[in-house]
Amino acid sequence: MRRLLYLLREALANVLTNRTTTVVAVATTAFTFACVGVFLLLYVNLRAMASSLEQDIQVMVYLQDDVTGHVRNEIEQQLQADRAVAALTFVSKEQALADFQAQFPAESHLLQGLGQNPLPASFVVTLAAASRSSDAMRRWADRAQSIPGVGQVQYNQAWVEALASLVKYIELAAIIVGVILSAASVTIIANTIRLALYSRREEIEILGMIGASTTFIRVPYLLEGAALGLLGSALSLVILKAGFELFRHEIRSTSRFLGVEALLTFFPLEMCIVLVLVGLFLGFSGSFLSLLRFGEGRA
Repeated sequence: MRRLLYLLREALANVLTNRTTTVVAVATTAFTFACVGVFLLLYVNLRAMASSLEQDIQVMVYLQDDVTGHVRNEIEQQLQADRAVAALTFVSKEQALADFQAQFPAESHLLQGLGQNPLPASFVVTLAAASRSSDAMRRWADRAQSIPGVGQVQYNQAWVEALASLVKYIELAAIIVGVILSAASVTIIANTIRLALYSRREEIEILGMIGASTTFIRVPYLLEGAALGLLGSALSLVILKAGFELFRHEIRSTSRFLGVEALLTFFPLEMCIVLVLVGLFLGFSGSFLSLLRFGEGRA
C-alpha cells in the first residue's frame, strides 16, 4: 500500500512539475478526441434517425384489377403468414379513392371524368424490424411481386438505400478519422512523457543505481500518461456536450427545423465511459512507447 501511494504521488508530482506541457497535452488530446466525437455523434444520430425512418416506411402491395375476393383472401393469408410482416392493412378501391380525395382535394376532379375508379386495391404492409434494411426490403418486395394476383409492389427504395449508404459513409469516416487522431493523441502524450523523462533523467539514473527495479521507475510515468489521456477524453466530452446543447438550442430557435431537436441525442452513459477508458488506454500506450524509446536511448 505504501509503495502504491508513493507511485501515485510521483505521478502527481510529474504532472504538477510540468504544468505547461501537461496543459498543452490535455488540451490537444481533448481537441483531437472532440474531432472524433463529432463524427461519432453524427453517426449515432444518423443511425437513430435511420432506424426511426425505417419504422415509418411501409410497403404498398397493389392488387390486380381483376382479382376476386377469394384470391384477395389468399394473398392476405399468405402475407400474414410471412414472418417478415409485422402488420397488414387492406385498402379497398373505394377507400383508396376517398383517401386520395381527402389528401388532394384540388386534384380530385381529375378522376371524375374517368367514369370508374382507376385506383387499385392494396395492402399496406409494415415489415418486422429485422426486415427493414435496404437489402431485406428489396428481397421481400421481389417475393411479394411473385404472388399471383399482385400487380405491383412499391416502397421508397431510393430513400432507404440513400440513407443506408450515408450511414455507412459516416461510419467509415468516423473509423478513419478516429484512427488518425488516436495516433496523434498517442504521439502527443508520448512526447509529453519523454520531456518529463529527460527532465528527470538524473533522478532516474540514481534510482537505478540504488537498486530500484525498472517497473518501479516506469510505473509513475505510465500512470501520468494514463491520467493525461483520461483528462483529455473527459474534457472532450465536456466540450462535445456544450457544443451539442448549443446546436440543439439553435435548432430549437429555428422554426424551419421545428421538432428536429427532439430526435437528436447525446452519447449514452455507457458510451461516455467507454470513450474515457479509450482515452486512458491511449495515454497509457503513449507513455509505454515513450518509455521504450527512452530505454533504447539510454542503452
